[in-house]
Amino acid sequence: MKLPVLKIGNLVAQVPIIQGGMAIRLSTARLAAAVANEGGIGLIAASGMEEQELRTEIRLARKLTNGKGIIGINCMVAARAFKNLIVTAAQEGVDLIVAGAGFSRDIFAVGREYNVAVVPIVSSVKLAKISEKLGASAIVVEGTEAGGHLGTQQSIKEILPDIVKAVNIPVIAAGGATCGQDIVDLLNLGADGVQMGSRFAASEESNGARFLKEMYLRMSKEDVVQIDSPVGYKGRSIRSPFAQLSLEGKAPLPVVCDACLKHCTHQFCIIRALSRAQQGDVETGLIFTGANMWKIHEILPVKEIFRRIKEEIEAINN
Repeated sequence: MKLPVLKIGNLVAQVPIIQGGMAIRLSTARLAAAVANEGGIGLIAASGMEEQELRTEIRLARKLTNGKGIIGINCMVAARAFKNLIVTAAQEGVDLIVAGAGFSRDIFAVGREYNVAVVPIVSSVKLAKISEKLGASAIVVEGTEAGGHLGTQQSIKEILPDIVKAVNIPVIAAGGATCGQDIVDLLNLGADGVQMGSRFAASEESNGARFLKEMYLRMSKEDVVQIDSPVGYKGRSIRSPFAQLSLEGKAPLPVVCDACLKHCTHQFCIIRALSRAQQGDVETGLIFTGANMWKIHEILPVKEIFRRIKEEIEAINN
């Protein structure tokens, strides 16, 4: 099988793979640029960053791609700083803005003002249609297999076909893809591209600490759980000691509140918990994961990840 290109507005990715924007600070310039240099679309995770930090990361990604690769950001709609962050990214000339953990109408006005492609993350036909009507350049359709905040408990393979039929913009499937066969399966269901998070979280260029990446390799299928996030969504994570406390309703309450979310249940601080994990504290940190992270057994360079994926896909039907 030959991989198709992925067209989003005027953007053309030679490989139809988007690297998921994984916060906090897992997906930074180094990872996004490495993916863009391989022909995919690299995303910087803006959630939890200050505006100047985001500017620095975007400029670094442009430098690392010699201004040629497709670079975007992913930002959590639930974040209080959402509007400021997407405007900052647009001013820096990113190619696209991906938004999840909520649905925002503000983002479309920003996209029009700065001529930036807007790509909402959705999990239903209703939101897919609304996104298209409001001017989305494409949509990411996320199934329950995805990592982080979840908009559905249905499998990507269940919801994807109906959404593909319902809209006339590119549809990128997300949730559970870790290898070439997974990508082929989703493309065969009608997806124009595939978003991959876990496989790139477990890459050399991912900005996670060594202890975090070792946790990815040690985990089993039974370690994948869903916690109740203070954002108001279920969140898919690894059963770390912190996640276990959350499941039992015993997660430590925030000592300091930065008021970082528009709405928060205050059962624990999601930003601080994710930041601790990114820094390697796998005891008191929250480790978001996709449903199939346990299938990954090596930390690889992005270049090698792409090489293996292409090799696997070329071998299918040959």
